[in-house]
Amino acid sequence: MIVAFSVTPLGVGEDVGEYVAEAVRVVRESGLPNRTDAMFTSVEGEWDEVMDVVRRAVAAVEARAPRVSLVLKADIRPGVSDGLTSKVETVERHLAR
Repeated sequence: MIVAFSVTPLGVGEDVGEYVAEAVRVVRESGLPNRTDAMFTSVEGEWDEVMDVVRRAVAAVEARAPRVSLVLKADIRPGVSDGLTSKVETVERHLAR
């Protein structure tokens, strides 16, 4: 499964990069395939391991912020691996035509 999620600290002002970095650090240290862009961090793995990473990423922000917003989108597709790469490669292949 692939989960794209965004963790946003609330009540800490407009500069939230330092808080978001704590969440991204948790994801990167998990060892699961992941990508971060301007809006979301995507992580790929089995249900329990991915949800554990999301939970710990939220906890990392929650430890420093009075309130946390979580947006999560999941692509649950058993038997598929390396979806983070293959989905993008498919789109790029179609664009190259």
